Amino acid sequence: METTIERSFEISGIGLHSGTTTCVRVLPAKAGEGRYFVRVDLLECPSIPARVEAVRQTALSTELATAAGAVGTVEHLLAALAGSGVDNARIEIDGAEVPLLDGSAKVWTDAIAQVGIIPLSQTRRVASLHAPIWIQEGDSFVAALPAPEIRFTYGIDFPYQAIGNQWHSWSPVSESFVEAIAPARTFGFADQIEQLRQAGLIKGGSLENALVCDRCGWLNPPLRFANEPVRHKLLDLVGDLSLLGTIPVAHFLAYKASHKLHVQLAKALCTLALSSS
Repeated sequence: METTIERSFEISGIGLHSGTTTCVRVLPAKAGEGRYFVRVDLLECPSIPARVEAVRQTALSTELATAAGAVGTVEHLLAALAGSGVDNARIEIDGAEVPLLDGSAKVWTDAIAQVGIIPLSQTRRVASLHAPIWIQEGDSFVAALPAPEIRFTYGIDFPYQAIGNQWHSWSPVSESFVEAIAPARTFGFADQIEQLRQAGLIKGGSLENALVCDRCGWLNPPLRFANEPVRHKLLDLVGDLSLLGTIPVAHFLAYKASHKLHVQLAKALCTLALSSS
């Protein structure tokens, strides 16, 4: 059955790119409503669906928008909801960017677990994929392959000794999102910080909410996993694919991908006639 949270919860924090503090209140929603944001700070409190058709931009995060309002850096909260099995949620926010918190989805999944999840009266429809889809840009790609159960496999390759080449494969059937993926934090590079800030990005980034490395190693160890960076990229992929509403049964494969490629894959999946069960 479809689900929602049993009670509401509220969390405040600083946005990664805006550097502005916002408060998020997540509330139960009815069956069929899906996950959606409400900008309570704007006139008439416009609703912004957490759906792929609402994506406006994907530069270092995923932003959703309608004509009446926008909300950015949605991927960690959406990954937490989808990874925890929450189909329907009303997400009220008093600003334009979801807080980064500790850079992972752990604070969100902890809050979801604390308030609980309840079944609703509507059956969850799960789609299956019948033919492969590939989205490629240079040597980066994302793909969805027919499979008997959902699986995510991600690879990254960075010219920093602390990261290098990493791969991780995760199946929600055999391993908990809360334990295996949610704690993985976002990461960045010391030699890119000034350039990004001059571009108006990562104003709220710090060693408290992101892993940062330079050519010599990590500036703020220890890591939560030996391959925490690639697990975080997998977390981002789950958040971006959650914009489909329900993630289809498939093996999702990505290498050196980005929010842009994740969303392109989600859009491609939207155009397919998938079978439901």
